Amino acid sequence: MKTLAIEPLTREAFAPFGDVIELEGAKQIPINLGTTIRYHDLAKVDVADQDGRTLVNLFRGQPRELPFEVKMLERHPLGSQAFIPLNDKPYLVVVAPAGALDESKVRAFVTSGWQGVNYAKGAWHHPLIALGEVSDFIVVDRGGEGLNLNEQDLKASLWLTEEALSAVAV
Repeated sequence: MKTLAIEPLTREAFAPFGDVIELEGAKQIPINLGTTIRYHDLAKVDVADQDGRTLVNLFRGQPRELPFEVKMLERHPLGSQAFIPLNDKPYLVVVAPAGALDESKVRAFVTSGWQGVNYAKGAWHHPLIALGEVSDFIVVDRGGEGLNLNEQDLKASLWLTEEALSAVAV
């Protein structure tokens, strides 16, 4: 059984796969007569291929139990896909670089709760892995013509364990 190490989610570590959406370190712009702060340009939404359009969805993720078997990954070749949590609950993110799937480069991250992710166009990732309780997310995705989902089974399962999660200081 191959267990994936779980890393804390940081902008630097996640950069090969997309963007981390978080307030910390973001450009802040006061607006509305100074009554509101806009955290500016948090992610690159990339959905224009083949006349794509931006979709805003709500996903409700059921909690997954650890140990959790990662058997497959998916990617969206025509557009990015962002997950923005609506609650302060950590969740797991499993990714691999765009291109031909290289199972030796699969990585796992745990969010601090309020962090979101924006998977870059073509980046491999596992479907939502909520932890602990039902979790809601705003998902910014691509709509339109063209095949924007590829799924691929892994040659060998990878495991996310409580021990690997406990080793991470979030």
